[in-house]
Amino acid sequence: MLKIIMQDQVVEYCVSIIAVPEKAMQEAGYIQTFTENTTSSSKHEFHAMAQMAYYQYQDNEFSCEVVTGPVVIESDGHKEQFDAAVVMARDRAGKYHAFIHDGLPVKKMLEAAFRFCTRWVRLDI
Repeated sequence: MLKIIMQDQVVEYCVSIIAVPEKAMQEAGYIQTFTENTTSSSKHEFHAMAQMAYYQYQDNEFSCEVVTGPVVIESDGHKEQFDAAVVMARDRAGKYHAFIHDGLPVKKMLEAAFRFCTRWVRLDI
């Protein structure tokens, strides 16, 4: 089970999560993806999430909730902490969530995720 833990909120039952730490703006290799469904089509799910967030943010149809403390992603007992990142998730109901640490450039962070996922999908084409 995937879940996101923050100081005042827990998002449980996530299906897919993309975490983009601040340092990923210079080196995309720091971007991490988490999923319950490890199939060959998982990367397409991530690409769709990143594309939707990036384009809808530009059209003012998508927003990120600003957080100040650490964001922890828990997956089967393993925990990964992010102190400066944007974290996007899709829950089992299909709802999208996005959290960003205060002061980070939202558009640039979403763009980094979109570029990373686009390259990842194109490697198979």
